[in-house]
Formats: sequence, structure tokens, C-alpha cells
Amino acid sequence: MMNRFVQLAFTLLGASAGWVLGPKFFRVLQESPLNFGEVPFSGYVGAFIGAALLFVVAIRVSESVISWIKWFEEHLVKIPAADGLFGVFGLIMGLLIAFLIQQPISELSIPGVERVLPIIVSILFGYLGFSVGYKKKDELISIITFGRQGRDKQAKKENQDIVEHKILDTSVIIDGRIADICRTGFLDGTIVIPSFILEELQHIADSSDVLKRNRGRRGLDILNKIQKELNMKVLIYEGDFEDVAEVDSKLVKLAKVLSGKVVTNDFNLNKVCELQGVSVLNINDLANAVKPVVLPGEEINVQVIKDGKEHGQGVAYLDDGTMIVIEGGREYIGDHIDVLVTSVLQTSAGRMIFAKPKLLERAL
Repeated sequence: MMNRFVQLAFTLLGASAGWVLGPKFFRVLQESPLNFGEVPFSGYVGAFIGAALLFVVAIRVSESVISWIKWFEEHLVKIPAADGLFGVFGLIMGLLIAFLIQQPISELSIPGVERVLPIIVSILFGYLGFSVGYKKKDELISIITFGRQGRDKQAKKENQDIVEHKILDTSVIIDGRIADICRTGFLDGTIVIPSFILEELQHIADSSDVLKRNRGRRGLDILNKIQKELNMKVLIYEGDFEDVAEVDSKLVKLAKVLSGKVVTNDFNLNKVCELQGVSVLNINDLANAVKPVVLPGEEINVQVIKDGKEHGQGVAYLDDGTMIVIEGGREYIGDHIDVLVTSVLQTSAGRMIFAKPKLLERAL
């Protein structure tokens, strides 16, 4: 089908060229010393000869032309829709600017250049417009939506059901708890999964290391569950930030573009988001918030499991996994004892409780 289309296009092009150029060429031959006389030569004859010539050429080069078309199509499909749209917008603006300045250029009357210079200007400004539109897509989106955001600002204040974008990073997907959080309804809005996060998960799932491969596949299963089994709106963001190398930096930039929040359990990414003014939801903070509250001076009963890092320390755990460091608890390893909480240390990385055995227990 494509082969016939190329041959037809070449034939029509040859017919058009023969119709326009044929009579002029034959007129030159009549006026030449060869003296072809008054042999009639109309545009129809020129069109026929031109069509026949380019049809023969098409048979020779059709395979190369089709290969070039397919190559161009493959590269064109890989361009994200938003990038291509803004690239075309920039191309149109560049050609418009070139058209506006062609009139002053044509009045320069530079011998040998006045015909070529407008073409060069159109190509140059067209390329610059496409390049600027393609590379500055994010800034253009922000400018276009700025006015609308200003007009809707008051309405958003009154509307309590604002849809927010929650952008997932790789660590929180692999962690797996995000699916349970979405199921409970504590996470609302639109779940955004960037394409570069999917690529990173795929690389992890294809790793030669068994542990990494299992973690990557688990992450892909979690995403599939969120998208198909849970009542959540999921958006796959196809864009990328080619000028940014680090995935964490891409997440921060995407959060700024979408005015969304980054969902993570990565302590370092949490700090980077806070420094750059990006809202972040750390599921470790959520897990710590729903743990039972233990205050200094309270009494709890625990089983000492092992010795601690410091001399004489013992280590126990609550049902939720919280570590309890017991001063002087090493001698009680394997026993259930009552301890008094002395202090609680809580961070985004987790919570640790420090305690000491009750004096009554020691006396017994």
C-alpha cells in the first residue's frame, strides 16, 4: 500500500512539473539551432512525459523512500504529545515572525540574495520557534495556566473538594503499603505515576540481582493493583525532563509543574522537597502517627529479645515493630518484664523508645 502511494505521489509530481516546465523547455528547443520547427507540444504531452519519467524513478527509489518514512514515523511517535504540540506551536510562531520581517528584508535589494534570504530566514526562525516551544514546554504551561489559576483562586478557596495530584516515587511503590493506604481512602485526588518512574521500576525488575528483581516486580504488581482494583484515578505522566539527570530532581520539578505533592518514604527525598518548597507526604510519618502513643513515665510489659549495642542494654519490640532499648535489660533476655519509659525519640525514619526495668522487678 505504501509502495503504491509513493509511486502515485512521484507520478503526480512529475505530471505537474511536466505540465509547467514542458512547454517552456520545448520552446527553448525550437529557438535553438536544432530548429525543431513547428512540432506541436502542449502541456498534456509534458505532463505525460514528466509522469512517465518520475514513475520510473519511483520504481527505483520507492524502497528507500518508504524506509525513510518509517524511520521518521518511529521517531515521531516517540515524542510525547505535549512536547510535539508545543513544538508545532513554536514553529508556527517562528514562521509568523519570519513572515513579518520578510518585507523589510525584501526591500534591501541585495543582488543575488533577495530571493534566497527570505527562505533562509523562514527556515531559521521556524527551527528556533520549534526548539524553544519543545524545550520550554513546562514554562509555557505555567504561563498559560497562570491566568486561569488567578481567576479560579477564589473559587478554589470556597471549594473543599479540590483534586490534588499525588506523585509516587519509586521507593514508596516498592514499599507496597501505598496500595493499602489508597484502599482505606486516606489518600485522595489523582495518583500520578511518571513515565521515568516506570522506566526505573522496569530496570530494577530486569536486574540480574535476585533481590532487586523481586522488588521491581513487586512494585509493578502494586501499580497494577492500584490502577485496576482500587477506586482511584490514576494518571500516567508521559513527559520527561531531559535536562535533569536525577530521578528525585525530576520528581521535584514535576511536583512544581503540577502543583502536586510527592508521596515517598525516602528520608533524603523528604528533606529535598522541604528545602525546595514542595509538599511531601511521607508514609513513614503516617505510620508513626497511628502508632500507640507512649509517654515518659508509662509502664509497659515487654519481652527482652536480645542485647543492645551498649554494655548492659537489652532490646525489645512492640507489636507494631517499635524498638525499645532497655537500660540494664541484658540480664532479662528471654523474660517478660515491666519497664518504665524514660524517653521517646521520633523522626521520619522511625521511632525508638528508651526504658528501664522497674525496681520492683529487679528486687524480685
